[in-house]
Amino acid sequence: MHRSSFLAATVATLAMPVAARATEPVVRPRVMSEKAAVSLGDDVFVRDAWHDLRGRTIGIVTNPSGVLSTGEPLVDAVHRNGQIAVKALFGPEHGIRGTVLAGETVGSSTDEKTGLPVHSLYGKTRHPSKEMLDGIDVLLFDIQDVGARPYTYVSTMAYVMESAAQYGKEVWVLDRPNPIGGVLLDGPVLDPKFKSFIGLYPIPERHGMTVGELARMYNEHFAIGCKLRVIPMQGWMREMMWSDTALKWVPTSPNIPYARTTLVYLATGLVDEAGVNNGIGTDRPFEYAGGYSFDAAAFRAALAARKIPGVEFEPADWSPAKGFWAGKTLHGVAINVTDPHAFPNVRTAIEILAAARAQGKYHVAHEQIMDRDWGTDAVRLALDAGTSADAIVSSWTPALRAFKTLRSKYLLY
Repeated sequence: MHRSSFLAATVATLAMPVAARATEPVVRPRVMSEKAAVSLGDDVFVRDAWHDLRGRTIGIVTNPSGVLSTGEPLVDAVHRNGQIAVKALFGPEHGIRGTVLAGETVGSSTDEKTGLPVHSLYGKTRHPSKEMLDGIDVLLFDIQDVGARPYTYVSTMAYVMESAAQYGKEVWVLDRPNPIGGVLLDGPVLDPKFKSFIGLYPIPERHGMTVGELARMYNEHFAIGCKLRVIPMQGWMREMMWSDTALKWVPTSPNIPYARTTLVYLATGLVDEAGVNNGIGTDRPFEYAGGYSFDAAAFRAALAARKIPGVEFEPADWSPAKGFWAGKTLHGVAINVTDPHAFPNVRTAIEILAAARAQGKYHVAHEQIMDRDWGTDAVRLALDAGTSADAIVSSWTPALRAFKTLRSKYLLY
């Protein structure tokens, strides 16, 4: 992911201004009375699909989030099988154990439990090299994503697929839920001029796809062209949020400790380069928005007046334990998501920045970083020009409609 660094809409209401929203209703999950049992792609692999390896050797791209629905790590389940030949492990940003902070280089190592070599894909190289892939026939990808374009695990997946295509390897993506659902789309589609490791392809900030679906799109539409197999889940539906499943959340990185964090990540992970603190360094990362001299009551009132679906704001004070604002008391709002099925997180980022601008608190410290986070300079330029939040959000609609049509070819659920 990118620390604090880091589209036709599925629901038309998401990308339309308040005064001009369409009447299409927010889709509710069909499972509400109780949580649904979901079999993950790795469950299906361990139970059945591994037989199709037919003696081939594998490498596993994973981290602590790569667990079966029982909570057992995939690596342990494969090691316990005894009939699957594992050659090496590969770790993304934050490392194979998920403890390295965002943006920090990760070194290669040896896994203490299995004795397998661990190759870093966030160190000297982000592509598996020919040497790393020596003796490997199939690469398994089993990492939990958060449904946000800037989160780097899907970029690692793409790079793994590129190396597989180059060196004649096969990739199996063991599919996992999109924790913020597969219905809502939100935010600008990435402008290819702003391609980076936190945004390789022109997809929205909130894309509403699973890692397996993204892999299919990357491979065909964006022409990676590797030999790809996706092992689908069983029991997952597009309308589901993580809270609608019976799955236990495993932190995907140090600043995504809870499933609820995935809902607000795209609301405040996109604002910090514009002078708004987002709570990193507290026990509620990404759940705050404000700053040192914000008028919390006025900020809250401005956001409440916008009537953003599925969220409530309350005045709050907090003090980060690390970073630029360590030890300082900051003021603003706590973001409480009341209806995750309706909450438009990227629109909320724009609303926060517009409210900060009204208080004179909007200030872009690093233009290049902000544009990279958003995948476009259009957001920054519009905010600089005083453009309304409604106009900015509605400007995303044509590209979101086009993306919705494109992605329909690659959906599995």
